[in-house]
Amino acid sequence: MARKPLIAGNWKMNNTIGEAVVLAQEISNEFYNDWSDHVDCVVCPPFVDLKPVKTVFEFDRTKIGLGAQNVYWEPSGAFTGETSVPMLKEIGCSWCIVGHSERRILFGETNEDVNLKVKALLEGGIAPIVCVGESLAVRDAGNYLEFVTAQVRAALAGIDEGAAKECVIAYEPIWAIGTGRTATPEQAEEVCAAIRATLNDMFGADNADPIRILYGGSMNEGNAALLLAEADIDGGLIGGASLNAKSFMAIVKDAMR
Repeated sequence: MARKPLIAGNWKMNNTIGEAVVLAQEISNEFYNDWSDHVDCVVCPPFVDLKPVKTVFEFDRTKIGLGAQNVYWEPSGAFTGETSVPMLKEIGCSWCIVGHSERRILFGETNEDVNLKVKALLEGGIAPIVCVGESLAVRDAGNYLEFVTAQVRAALAGIDEGAAKECVIAYEPIWAIGTGRTATPEQAEEVCAAIRATLNDMFGADNADPIRILYGGSMNEGNAALLLAEADIDGGLIGGASLNAKSFMAIVKDAMR
């Protein structure tokens, strides 16, 4: 089936509120609302920037979605430094990244943590963008397909078939994130096709077909078109290139071709 492409920008820990407003305005100026018929565009700023960025898009009536970079699975309580699904919902988030390799590596996030976050987001009406991907050591060992598909199974364990349709999977090979080294279209498609097969096995083809699979890992305006041309790559989770409005919009345009 034809899936609507999704391009999501992960700003990571970049941009003060003032800088975020400027970038959001530049992105808004570059985006034409009729594009939203052909591609979903989302930006995921740091927590402190979520409301200011949302305000820019609302004022301009720009059809760009807002996503968070992380969440905690409890709705409230004594969890210092965490942010809940209801908080994100009230700000206006429709999307949330979970399980990014930086969260897994730097902050010890486990597959079980990711699963709890996915369930909380789905219950709260926010679409999870679930990150999976292998290290260079795993790739060189040759068992990367098994590793990545196991992450998918763990992240979506206990999710019913209807809710699964709301999920997005982002394949981000760790060895390609922020390194300038990108998986070839063939390498990316091999893993994304394995993810698709895993989703089919878990939920059945009718339920799995609508689930979008993104590629992340140094996708930019120079390589996006070739990656997005692959059958099982339905968009991109963009890091560095999302911090430049023209570069980000160039990728959005490529997704519509």
